Amino acid sequence: MSTDYYATLGVAKDATPDQIKRAFRKMAMQVHPDVTDDPEAEEKFKAVNEAYEVLSDPQKRAVYDRGGDPTRGAGFDPFGMGNFSGFAQGFDIGNLMDAMFGGAGGAARGPRPRARRGQDRLVRTTLTLYQAAFGTRQDVDVDTFIVCPSCGGQGGVGGTKPETCPQCQGRGEVTQVQRSFLGDIRTTQACPNCQGYGTVIPDPCRDCAGEGRVRSVRQVSVKIPQGVSTGNRIHLAGQGETGPGGGPAGDLYVEVTVAPHEVFRREGDNLEMLTRLPMTAAALGTQIELRTLEADGEDTPEEERTVMLTIPPGTQAGTRLVVKGRGVPKLRGSGRGELGVTLFVQTPTKLTDEQRDLLAKLAVLRDEEHPQVQQLDEHKGFFSRLKDSLGA
Repeated sequence: MSTDYYATLGVAKDATPDQIKRAFRKMAMQVHPDVTDDPEAEEKFKAVNEAYEVLSDPQKRAVYDRGGDPTRGAGFDPFGMGNFSGFAQGFDIGNLMDAMFGGAGGAARGPRPRARRGQDRLVRTTLTLYQAAFGTRQDVDVDTFIVCPSCGGQGGVGGTKPETCPQCQGRGEVTQVQRSFLGDIRTTQACPNCQGYGTVIPDPCRDCAGEGRVRSVRQVSVKIPQGVSTGNRIHLAGQGETGPGGGPAGDLYVEVTVAPHEVFRREGDNLEMLTRLPMTAAALGTQIELRTLEADGEDTPEEERTVMLTIPPGTQAGTRLVVKGRGVPKLRGSGRGELGVTLFVQTPTKLTDEQRDLLAKLAVLRDEEHPQVQQLDEHKGFFSRLKDSLGA
């Protein structure tokens, strides 16, 4: 045989029946004339279908693997279509569609349910750093489908219920028979009268047009746990979109964005802040009072809003001091992160004559009248060079 059916489907020669079926579905969806503009789509689809017809049949596949012609079997009429048309009598093209889309052979698909689960929804909300750290309750607006208040999700006026479709008799599908040179070909499709539901609503609701739901904006109160950060999502089961036919609602996901703070910068469970320190305080050491994140809370006692931080003598610019337990409460677990305080030592720019004389005397005492410049290693990173210079 000159045709390589395995190559046509893109499978190995030892492929299992399930692998062959999956490969056929994939290839058929790519080359079917209804889904592509390729001028050769029809020929390609015929080739893919022929390969599947052979490789999905154990007997034909065995003949093909031995190098024989799988189309020349018992009863095959090479000069006429008698036997083939006899085989085609009653052929259901739905079998081909089932192979492509995963159906169960020619089994009846039956009516689809009118009430179905709604889709999940995602909304976003912005929090302050204080709200994200200590938790809060936030109201969010959700533009979604809700159960139709006029019909209660039934879809009919006055509470009338759907009735059996007279065209498909409740099956949700109809079968058409077409005659061709191959014989009678049956095609099964969703009933056009009931759209596959198997039932019809004789008097649809005016507000929802029989769908059992209407679009509306509703407000949902969301409990925000402490310790959330940007990108965290809060899951609210059954708070999403009401399904068609008044079906159960999907889930709601609330994604959190934390707004920047004017003082604190968050890194995980830690808070970072920058504090300016006079040169003399850095040299002599001191204690400074810092307002912490609790200062944003209206109900926080005054004594808990500040913390005293000890600055050791000789503190260098860029030094980071740590205050334990004044960071962000942990989202999972107990305790809080730390508060990191990075010191920015200010050098005075305006001096009186007396201050200038005092600094000049200090320079003499420290033998710093003519300081030597230290050459830093250019191959080191910026922070490494900064560390070296601060440690000198």
